[in-house]
Amino acid sequence: MPGQIQEAARSVDVVHETDVLVVGSGPGGLSAALAASRAGARTTLLDRYGCFGGNMTQVGVESIGWYRHEQTVEADGIGRELEDRAAAMGAANPESQSLSQGIDGERFKWVADVLVEEAGITPFLHRLAVQPIVEDGAIRGVITESKSGREAILAKRVVDATGDADMAARAGAVVHKTPREEMLAASVMFSMSGVNKRKFLDAVKADPQTYRDWAGNAEWDIETTGKEDELFSPFLRKPFKRAVEAGLIPENLITFAGTWGTVTDQGDLTYLNLIHLSEIDGTSADDLTRGEIEGRQQAMFAIKALRAYMPGCEDAKLRNFGMTIGIRDTRKIDALYNLTGEDVREQGRFEDTIGIFPEFIDGYGILILPTTGRYYQVPYRSLVPKGVGNLIVAGRSIGGDKVSHASTRNMMCCTVSGQGAGVAAAISLQTDQPFDRLDVPGVQAELRRQGVRLN
Repeated sequence: MPGQIQEAARSVDVVHETDVLVVGSGPGGLSAALAASRAGARTTLLDRYGCFGGNMTQVGVESIGWYRHEQTVEADGIGRELEDRAAAMGAANPESQSLSQGIDGERFKWVADVLVEEAGITPFLHRLAVQPIVEDGAIRGVITESKSGREAILAKRVVDATGDADMAARAGAVVHKTPREEMLAASVMFSMSGVNKRKFLDAVKADPQTYRDWAGNAEWDIETTGKEDELFSPFLRKPFKRAVEAGLIPENLITFAGTWGTVTDQGDLTYLNLIHLSEIDGTSADDLTRGEIEGRQQAMFAIKALRAYMPGCEDAKLRNFGMTIGIRDTRKIDALYNLTGEDVREQGRFEDTIGIFPEFIDGYGILILPTTGRYYQVPYRSLVPKGVGNLIVAGRSIGGDKVSHASTRNMMCCTVSGQGAGVAAAISLQTDQPFDRLDVPGVQAELRRQGVRLN
């Protein structure tokens, strides 16, 4: 049986000091770093991989605004800027089911580099934050591991944008997780090349799928408001059903279904969100290992089915997998205020709003698309964890229940909480106020200056 060893105590070199340290560079972290720097704070952005962008570049989720329709009302700010800048720099294509841009994840790696450099942010890539430095109940920085060994980065304020509340949990903040058997499924994203665009789109137009077609397939059973049901959806399930019936792929893969993002003139079919892996806890390395291996195997079966039964895919092949598995649901902080399903369903309004997000819910068997102009406000208090000073959280681990998480976890909402967290970190420093007693009107004024719609 495995036992324990005693790790020897050691001194760790401090390699960098900064005002604001953002840990994790996904939509929430990238937005937080840009916002903090633009608000006047010396800012450092840390990521464990070799690129910034998180889900957009590392996982392969190449659409951050796929919910957008004609009457959708949004916060704008940095989230919309990411889309617009990607389009201006040739890193986007029109998205297939909405009025948004599908991000070219590979090219967006460069876009993110440019944004970080323009903002004067200090980049720290290839470093995994493994432990917060906590003194007298407040976080003072983090310890990292990398090819350079074990290093310390000191900071006056830290933004936890890990998606899993890693720093918050390890610093002693109160956190909770959805039970493993109830967690939103994990996904291995992939893209294909060699697709005949004309034949593929002709087949889609000949048999257009709607959100109603999502129903009737285990985890794809969904609750809607009804207004979503007849809208077009880039949904694929029929090729996989035929492949199972023909014995081409294993019978246990009958739940294969999902969406595609864009198909390019060059024949790339991108953002294939077809693989859904249950009971994968993204805070468990064993689960992540199992999910990656199983997900890649399932993706190869999916490609086999598409080649056989989806017109235009006859000569297609795998282009790439995401750099890492996509996780939707792990830890959430117990915040000063935890959002509720009623807040996101009933247009919640808060005096401490740091941005708005449309009435878009996607998860736990609910799909509501923002087609009528309804929206809720994201409160500052949901970003502030209990139990640790100098720390604020951005992204999908902000405080809330399951239904609110099905909204706030979405990447564009992560940019809303990220921009709010970054500005709050800068204002907290400038006013010498702790996060739990921060002058929110000052934060709101800077967010407005940065182009964010608050109400």
